[in-house]
Amino acid sequence: MSCGCTSKLKNGKDVCDHVKSKGKENFPPQMAHIITCECGESFTLQTIVMNCPKCNMTYAVTPCGSADKNNIKAAGINYA
Repeated sequence: MSCGCTSKLKNGKDVCDHVKSKGKENFPPQMAHIITCECGESFTLQTIVMNCPKCNMTYAVTPCGSADKNNIKAAGINYA
């Protein structure tokens, strides 16, 4: 992530908490990414914190890192 926050954010819960603390959880990602959830469902990440429509696994990414799909992290079921 270009702002350097990756070193501070160890997992998906940290990413989700960080984004929500800044009030940016409803921001769109820089690019639309298709996520294949751990449950097998595929969906388009429309906001930088979003739940899988099938199992409610929460996925999160920082705004500055949202151009790279590899920065999107799972935070847990219904974490958001």
